[in-house]
Amino acid sequence: MVSKPPAEDPAQDAPRISPPKHAAAGIPAVRHSLQIAQRQMGAARTARTLLKVNQKNGFDCPGCAWPEGEHRHIAEFCENGAKAVAEEATVRRVTPEFFAAHPLSDLATRSGYWLGQQGRITEPVLLERGEDPQADGHYRPVSWERAFEIIAEELRALASPDEALFYTSGRTSNETAFLLQLFAREFGTNNLPDCSNMCHESSGSALTETIGVGKGSVSLEDLHRADLIVVAGQNPGTNHPRMLSALEKAKAAGAKIISVNPLPEAGLERFKNPQTAKGALRGAALTDLFLQIRIGGDQALFRLLNKLILETPGAVDQEFVDEHTHGFDDFAKVARDAGWDETLAATGLTREAIEQALDLVLASKRTIVCWAMGLTQHKHSVPTIREVVNFLLLRGNIGRPGAGVCPVRGHSNVQGDRTMGIFERPAPEFLDALDREFSITSPRHHGYDVVRAIEAMRDGAAKVFFAMGGNFVAATPDTDVTEAAMRTTRLTVHVSTKLNRSHAVTGARALILPTLGRTDRDVQAGVRQVVTVEDSMGMVHASRGNLPPASPHLLSEPAIVARTARAVLGAASRTPWEEFERDYAAIRDRIARVVPGFEDFNRRVADPNGFALPHAPRDERRFPTATGKANFTAAPVEVPEVPPGRLLLQTLRSHDQYNTTIYGLDDRYRGITDGRRVVLVNPEDARELGLADGAYTDLVSEWKDGVDRRAPHFRVVHYPTARGCAAAYYPETNVLVPLGSTADTSNTPASKSVVVRFESAARTAGGTSGK
Repeated sequence: MVSKPPAEDPAQDAPRISPPKHAAAGIPAVRHSLQIAQRQMGAARTARTLLKVNQKNGFDCPGCAWPEGEHRHIAEFCENGAKAVAEEATVRRVTPEFFAAHPLSDLATRSGYWLGQQGRITEPVLLERGEDPQADGHYRPVSWERAFEIIAEELRALASPDEALFYTSGRTSNETAFLLQLFAREFGTNNLPDCSNMCHESSGSALTETIGVGKGSVSLEDLHRADLIVVAGQNPGTNHPRMLSALEKAKAAGAKIISVNPLPEAGLERFKNPQTAKGALRGAALTDLFLQIRIGGDQALFRLLNKLILETPGAVDQEFVDEHTHGFDDFAKVARDAGWDETLAATGLTREAIEQALDLVLASKRTIVCWAMGLTQHKHSVPTIREVVNFLLLRGNIGRPGAGVCPVRGHSNVQGDRTMGIFERPAPEFLDALDREFSITSPRHHGYDVVRAIEAMRDGAAKVFFAMGGNFVAATPDTDVTEAAMRTTRLTVHVSTKLNRSHAVTGARALILPTLGRTDRDVQAGVRQVVTVEDSMGMVHASRGNLPPASPHLLSEPAIVARTARAVLGAASRTPWEEFERDYAAIRDRIARVVPGFEDFNRRVADPNGFALPHAPRDERRFPTATGKANFTAAPVEVPEVPPGRLLLQTLRSHDQYNTTIYGLDDRYRGITDGRRVVLVNPEDARELGLADGAYTDLVSEWKDGVDRRAPHFRVVHYPTARGCAAAYYPETNVLVPLGSTADTSNTPASKSVVVRFESAARTAGGTSGK
């Protein structure tokens, strides 16, 4: 089958609107998955590929990090997982002829959707732009040997290793991540920013301080056993669809579910499980109580709930608090000061709704709180998550089966990358172990995270940018600033499977190094290799691609890192890079001696179910914090300030999207078709602001630096959001997020709380409405 990508960029500012849905998945999800898969892969390849997704002898889905259970369905994937696989396993190809026909100036005008739809990149290419940031040019084929020579030339010419940045995407395997951080540290820098800096860094910061481990404490079985599951700031129907099956199973066992979100989400209303006939047709209601909270009001909500728990006789698990926690008295003092009036104002909720939530909390012996970006991307995100931990500690809900913290990671191996040492602030114990194993001296000073990396490029302190996967330019905040910063560099290197916006924003020289994907068969030295990943709940398992590589000119990610290291470090390096390229088991043997929890790695990962990493709070009710106990915290409650005539905007994904990868131009559950430049506004707010449904407006963000950041020509959609709030898709609205607007402690961009005003668009509406 020949699958042709779109020849022209489709219009993306003339959407059609219909009422939002109230159920997710079902037959439409199956139909849509198969339509996209067959367009990209053809029927036979679709069947051969999708039946291997998330199977014990197959490959890990390149989408989200939701875990698989021991017993797996024959179709162990969701709609968005099928889209992710189809994008990677596509038969479309980007050849040297494509680059000859499309100069940099043309690529720069294309949408992310169009770029991604062109297909898999087949050969390494080089662009020489020179010192002129406006210079045009073409990517041209380059040999692998010359590509590695160029990287070595530029890295060796730096005044300091800290002028290099090594960025990592969450799709990278454990083996690749371990090699990349080893190379960076042997080279001499801790500049290892990664996508976690932009998503769950706030979770890691808060959990490390409070319970001693920066990861979730629950397993899939815990979700099935819970009495109460609170889903806060998360839309699993689009972002983690397989989570809906776990919620359905929990509900069938008697669990109650509270959803806390500024927008109603179809998946949390009703889930039509496509794996059963009854589920596909009728579905199951999931949410028992929907708390439609104002953006940024979550800390205030949990603080008041904690006050009410303290005031309820017998509600506190005093034995647990006395034996396992620290700081209770200071926390209790500030919690008891929480007031109804300020909480209702901060949250937009009614007293009755909060009292209903309290009743469900008090009736539960086993409570889990799940969250995602809706909690992590605010200035006060870390105190908010600490307050969630307070909420669970009060009733002994950490280290108890069926209870705990559940930060739901977005990308397939983002948690594994961090476990492997992709971190700009590594623990001294990790570096000590790395140095002993490889006879190197790792730098001890902290490196740059994502925001500081952008600042370093902007200020001339970083000159080489090396990205292992991802779409850095589109994923990061303050788009204009980020792109200008990237163009100041001497060299940009992107290890990629497909085109994206970052390839059109280059340094003086730019390399695209095409690599194998998760779906591709990886054979080194005549032996088929496997890689490993860690899911959102700390389970490690193998992944084996089953398709012939998209081109004979591709290298695997471990091979690219190993060859780069050999070219840069030369004979002075005693690390066996050639052995690591030939045999990934040799990498795992070294990981086993460096990273706690990976002892006997190769034998344990041979188990088809994988293995669980240790988690002291969950496994032993032992808390490896500075105090040796779980820490209550007592931060003041913060609420975003919004001036009159403004709204608080959150950036979010559409349903035809995964992170910055755009699969299509629809958001089926929210009733958006053929467009992405929409802003969802509560009808009452819209009337007060004079924003007619279907009108077009420019979004202008306001921040303390006084700089107006503008996202032009968005169609207003009257939508049942929380009052005072608005929502629009990223990456189109990342331009509105100031680089300096970040979460305290974690430095995560505050993409969920952007103060915006609305100004008349220069053009008139071009779309039609189904309303």
